[in-house]
Amino acid sequence: MTKILLIVAFTIGIVLWFKYMAGKRDVLPRKEKSSEDMVRCESCQVNLPRSEALLSQGKFYCCDEHRRRGD
Repeated sequence: MTKILLIVAFTIGIVLWFKYMAGKRDVLPRKEKSSEDMVRCESCQVNLPRSEALLSQGKFYCCDEHRRRGD
């Protein structure tokens, strides 16, 4: 009977330890997505993030072809 109780206690301990470790893994800090300014292409009027836009003479373009056409 003692052996059965030890096996049950050991099994419960292992299960609780794995749950604790899984909880620790989920607590890692996640990067928050920050919003980005949107700009409009002067040629086709498509909105796109500022980081993806091409800036030429103070105007934003979505691709090099539109930038050349707009100059």
